[in-house]
Amino acid sequence: MKVAIVHDWLTLKGGAETCLREFLDLYPQADLFCIVDFLPEHERAFLDGHRVTTSFVQKLPGARKHYRTFLPLMPLAIEQLDVTAYDLVISSSASVAKGVITGPDQIHISYTYSPIRYAWDLQHQYLAESGLTRGLKSMIARFFLHYMRIWDNRTAHNVDYFIAISHFISRRIRKAYGRAAAVIYPPVDLDRFMPVSTHENFYITISRMVPYKRIPLIVEAFAAMPDRRLVVIGDGPEMEAVRAAAGSNVTIMGKQPDDVVVDHLQRAKAFLFAAEEDFGIAPLEAQACGTPVIAYGKGGALETICGEDCDGQTGVFFFEQTVPSIVEAVEQLDRRADAITWEACRQNAERFSIDKFREEFSGFVQKAVAERRNPMLHHPEDMARLS
Repeated sequence: MKVAIVHDWLTLKGGAETCLREFLDLYPQADLFCIVDFLPEHERAFLDGHRVTTSFVQKLPGARKHYRTFLPLMPLAIEQLDVTAYDLVISSSASVAKGVITGPDQIHISYTYSPIRYAWDLQHQYLAESGLTRGLKSMIARFFLHYMRIWDNRTAHNVDYFIAISHFISRRIRKAYGRAAAVIYPPVDLDRFMPVSTHENFYITISRMVPYKRIPLIVEAFAAMPDRRLVVIGDGPEMEAVRAAAGSNVTIMGKQPDDVVVDHLQRAKAFLFAAEEDFGIAPLEAQACGTPVIAYGKGGALETICGEDCDGQTGVFFFEQTVPSIVEAVEQLDRRADAITWEACRQNAERFSIDKFREEFSGFVQKAVAERRNPMLHHPEDMARLS
């Protein structure tokens, strides 16, 4: 088969690019399409020489630094990418990639990180964080988001099969598009992490410091627990707020190389995670090191961390993004220390291995191809149950 992979954009190497790397390894003959490609040279090795076709946005003035300002043009841009020559189209989509146009004889599988978050259920959070709750700019933003919802819903009909990164996202796809979605969890590179059986008396959080990650909240909680130590690794626009909230028991290390991150994950008593994530790789990386997780009990964390009601417990949940709730969860971890083992943490992380991802995704594609060759086998909506 001729295979095309359509990715939103290539600007940094994050979680979506980890999945993209696996798609390219599974289908080395594939051609790659995206809105823009400004990925730095030192991060391009995983592309392994694949040809990248970009949209007209690539050549617009200022696109390298401000490509997101051209978001209103991206539905048009993605529709101009010509994938008509391909038998199988895989869209790797958190924004507009799934909107690429395909025909009735092509198979379009969308691996969906989320329907466009800021256009659907997170619209009001996005407007508040952007200072767009009132005034003319707010009206313009709301009109644009309304247009994006219409476009996003309409282009969902062009996808033959949806695959969600979690059951949480599968439910969001059902809400936004009225479509069923299979669930194949993203891959975690477990080989980077070796579990250890003993841990030191400090806690850790590692994250980009953006508002929804709630890193200042974690730091504030430890200000209320001066006898407990917290190490913070990461950088971003919330750094000043983090520094302002930090007490003497908080060490802020900023961005660190991979070996430093792994070392601290292995030695920490527990990993703190306060965001509502669609999936969340970091808690699984901590568990791969044998380290328990204290996490906000919403979103993908409920699928990747085993709480009190599991046989092999790997962490503790808190259900309000407040200082008292985090403090209580930290204390609860102490009370349940005997029930949470490093072996259980590692075993849970292994459910999300790269090999498992490859096996499940390639198996899904084989079923989709079989269905296309013999339409009497299954209906596209049944694939969520067959996968």
